[in-house]
Amino acid sequence: MLALRKVRSKDLAERVGITEANLSLLKQGRVKGVRFETLAAICAELQCQPGDLLRFVPDEPAPPGSKT
Repeated sequence: MLALRKVRSKDLAERVGITEANLSLLKQGRVKGVRFETLAAICAELQCQPGDLLRFVPDEPAPPGSKT
């Protein structure tokens, strides 16, 4: 979405009010959650919907007999 909108990560992070490091983690999918406020700000800046940025990846089921 950044490339489509021709927006640099640095500029988006500044406009949204998060660090470049946190934006990088979001882009890599290395976070466990994101605040709705942050997601809304990103969507507003990129003029998109949350579904344009997120995808659902189910956890792999545990092997039978394993403890979770």
